[in-house]
Amino acid sequence: MLAIFDVDYRENGTAVLGGVVLSAFADPEPAHEFVLPFSSVADYEPGHFYKRELPCLLKGLEHIHIQLNVPDIQTVIVDGYVWLDAHHKPGLGARLFDELAGRVPVIGVAKSAFKDIDQAEQVYRGQSQRPLFITAAGMDGRVAAEKIRQMAGQSRLPDMVKRADRLCRDG
Repeated sequence: MLAIFDVDYRENGTAVLGGVVLSAFADPEPAHEFVLPFSSVADYEPGHFYKRELPCLLKGLEHIHIQLNVPDIQTVIVDGYVWLDAHHKPGLGARLFDELAGRVPVIGVAKSAFKDIDQAEQVYRGQSQRPLFITAAGMDGRVAAEKIRQMAGQSRLPDMVKRADRLCRDG
């Protein structure tokens, strides 16, 4: 089982997490999906984005385990980067990986290039001429990129990654 998360922040200091659970990377439909509202989140702090989003992701994993009764998530996909530079400066995904004691691989799927990263695997999907930028912790980056390539959908962004994005925006 794998979990895909995205978080949408609102102007009033609240946030909504969209979560999708899949049995396998190539699944065209979720095994579970959910929305979790947060009545308050930390203010945005440049260079410390993880302080804002990490608590939401951890609550999403707790929801999957307790409320959905899914005992074993083997991979987590996040919107963004795992590493922020070639020297492995930790990004959101690496912080999550550390919080999970390195037991669950985390894949970051970013839509934009980050200036200091030249180690991200570039994945082209569908007819798009723009790549996705894939970084990972607990899994080789090339393996992570191949998993993202295999995901359902014909567009640049895999369907289930888009689904998590839509859930949080509409939630």
